[in-house]
Amino acid sequence: MSNLMNRLGRQSKKAAQQLSQLETSQKNECLIQMAQDLENNASTILKANQQDLDQAKENDVSDPMLDRLRLTHERIKEMAEGIRQVSALADPIGVVEKMWRTEDQLMIGQQRVPLGVIGIIFESRPNVTTDAASLCFKSGNAVILRGGKEAYYSNQALVNIMQRTLQNKQLDSAMIQFVNDTSHDVANEMMRLNEYLDVLIPRGGTRLIQRVKNSATVPVIETGTGNNHIFVDSAAQLDMASNILINAKVQRPSVCNAIETLLVHEDIASVFLPMIEEALSPHHVNLRADARAFSYLKKANLASEEDWATEFLDYILAIKVVNSIDEAIEHINHYNSKHSEAIVTDNYHNGQRFLKEVDAAAVYINASTRFTDGFKFGFGAEIGISTQKLHARGPMGLEHLTSSKYIVYGDGQVRA
Repeated sequence: MSNLMNRLGRQSKKAAQQLSQLETSQKNECLIQMAQDLENNASTILKANQQDLDQAKENDVSDPMLDRLRLTHERIKEMAEGIRQVSALADPIGVVEKMWRTEDQLMIGQQRVPLGVIGIIFESRPNVTTDAASLCFKSGNAVILRGGKEAYYSNQALVNIMQRTLQNKQLDSAMIQFVNDTSHDVANEMMRLNEYLDVLIPRGGTRLIQRVKNSATVPVIETGTGNNHIFVDSAAQLDMASNILINAKVQRPSVCNAIETLLVHEDIASVFLPMIEEALSPHHVNLRADARAFSYLKKANLASEEDWATEFLDYILAIKVVNSIDEAIEHINHYNSKHSEAIVTDNYHNGQRFLKEVDAAAVYINASTRFTDGFKFGFGAEIGISTQKLHARGPMGLEHLTSSKYIVYGDGQVRA
């Protein structure tokens, strides 16, 4: 194990002890100051971000991925506002969720406690740095952040500012730490930092998440990959379906809650597919269609088997015509990443079937999948969107970054 990861681990473990003892008012005051310090240092952040953007352009990074990376004054304000919203949320730490008396006259309660030290490995988006740091801090967890090389300078600038805030509040700056080595070797060490890390959360593309899942010995919460679908039922309002599709595909195609595949009931395909082709045309979306969908479209390519399983994160949309809701559900459950799925329909029975039978963290009737987001769900900023079923599922807010312990009150009882 390298000196770097051992040092970060030791410092985080020590800082987590101090952090877990802070009063809610202390944490909130510090978060509010962090938000202000980010805004006050916007020029420093933007200068660092420009270094990342210049490097990305030299490496021919796609426009959607550049958008994930790019910071503006407005986005920095949004990041600061996200921190303020976290400060305003109820603090889960110390909350006793329930308490009961046993037949032995013991009073037993279940109390929320921090996880301890959280490691986060993520790619591209600098806002993950502030979202993750603020949520971990408010929930009493120290955090070690390891961003990708794409956003190295941006992430470093953001963490430096937050650490100075901690120092100015006479707090241990190791409550929020940054791994300044982006090599695979150091990432692999982090995945095996069992002595110090209580949980590891990867945020990024399929390759990153699978690598962490397959290599980590630290407990992992899987997040992020979004091979999402919209099924337009025969009973759908087509104008509504078109609006939802446009929003879910092109508003921000590089994020995990955008859709990648459109499924259309055969009864409306001849009308709806030309309609959405025209609506998508100004956005220059590459359409990849199965044989039946292809016959209704003017400019499309035939889809391959690989397309159904791909998270494009780009202006690419796979399209398939299906015979029934049964075929739609079967297709989704076979290919999806269990993130977010939507049906557009006015048929109550079909909507309820979709909710019940589709296996995903978030399932929608008549709404865009772009709402799968901690902020939009009312959780404040999110640490990620869990696509697994253990510990947490869906957008992960403060409560999902805690565990519980049993607190037991007695007056001399011994077990017979």
